[in-house]
Amino acid sequence: MAHSTFSQVAVAVPVGNDLSVKRSVFKTNSLRFHDKSWSPVSALNLNLRGTRARGWQTVCMSVPQTSAPKVSVAPLDLEDAKEPPLNIYKPKSPYTATIVSVERLVGPKAPGETCHIVIDHGGNVPYWEGQSYGVIPPGENPKKPGNPHNVRLYSIASTRYGDSFDGKTASLCVRRAVYYDPETGKEDPLKNGVCSNFLCDSKPGDKVQITGPSGKIMLLPEDDPNATHIMIATGTGVAPFRGYLRRMFMESVPTFKFGGLAWLFLGVANVDSLLYDDEFSKYLKDYPENFRYDRALSREQKNKSGGKMYVQDKIEEYSDEIFKLLDGGAHIYFCGLKGMMPGIQDTLKKVAEQRGEKWEEKLSQLKKNKQWHVEVY
Repeated sequence: MAHSTFSQVAVAVPVGNDLSVKRSVFKTNSLRFHDKSWSPVSALNLNLRGTRARGWQTVCMSVPQTSAPKVSVAPLDLEDAKEPPLNIYKPKSPYTATIVSVERLVGPKAPGETCHIVIDHGGNVPYWEGQSYGVIPPGENPKKPGNPHNVRLYSIASTRYGDSFDGKTASLCVRRAVYYDPETGKEDPLKNGVCSNFLCDSKPGDKVQITGPSGKIMLLPEDDPNATHIMIATGTGVAPFRGYLRRMFMESVPTFKFGGLAWLFLGVANVDSLLYDDEFSKYLKDYPENFRYDRALSREQKNKSGGKMYVQDKIEEYSDEIFKLLDGGAHIYFCGLKGMMPGIQDTLKKVAEQRGEKWEEKLSQLKKNKQWHVEVY
C-alpha cells in the first residue's frame, strides 16, 4: 500500500506572450538494484532566475506523489501456478547452478561471519517465498566413502524474482559454521561446517549443486492481502522474512497488493550482527502504517529483569497486542535455531495464563486455523 503525499512545487507561467521556458530540469535520485532502479519521487526543479522581469509569474501548486515507487518484476507468469513448485531437482540428480556474488553481511564486531549468496539458476529451479533449496557441497561424504555429501537445506532469502528481479536467481543467507576446540579455544578446520564454509568461500562463477525447492509450512498466505503477519527470527532465520518483505514492499506485483501489517522481530547478538537492516529500515520509513520492526540485541540490551534481551523478551513486551492480533486471525512465523523455541513457548504460555487462557488449547487452535508456522534447524 503506497502512501500519497502532496508536495508544493514552484512553477513559472507566462503572463504575456512569452511561452518559452528557458530551462526545465527533472532531477531524480535513485537507488539501484543491479540493472533496475528503485526511484524516489521525481522533483521538479525549474530555473526561475529573471522570469518575473520577462513577464512571468511564479505560482505554487500541489502535486500528489507516491512515497515509494516499486520495482517492476518479470516474468509475471511466475504468478500463474496454483501450487508451489516442489522437488523439481532431487539429490540424485541436482541442478548445477552458478554463484553470482558472495557478500559479507555483518560488521567487524559480530560474532562469526554471515554471508549473502546470490545463485543463478537460470529460471530452471523456480520457488515461492518461504521455501528452501538444498545444497550439496563438493567432495565425498566421509561417513560414506565414494558417495556425495548429504544435502544441507537453506531457507531462500529472496522473492521468486530474485535480487535482480528477473526470476533467474535465488539468494541464501548463510552463517559460516566454525568449530572451536573447547580445551585449546582454537579453531579446528576439520570440524568446521562443510557446506557453509564452501558457500561463504565460493567466488562468482563457481558451480554449486542445488536441489528442491522444498517446504510448504512457511509459504506466505496471500488469500487476504490485508492480513497481519508476525515474523519472529533469530540470526539467519530472517531469510524467508526478507523474501516476504521484498514482495510486500519493494516489488510491483500486479496480483499481490499488500495492505495489511507486517511485524518483524529480529534477535541477534549486537548491532554489527543485524541482517538486512538497511532494507527493513527503509520499509519502516516508507510504510509506517504497514510495517513494524523490533530488534532484540542480546549483548547490548537488557530485558526488564536486567538479563540479556532475547526475542521472547520482546514478545512479552508486546504480548497484549500480539495476542489480540492472533485472536483476529494474524499469522505468526518462527524461523531460526531450534533452541529459540522453548524460551518463546514458555513466554507465550506465561502470557496466556496471565490472560486466563490455556496455552495448549490456544496453540492447538492456531495450528488448526493454519496461523502457526515454524521452521527451525
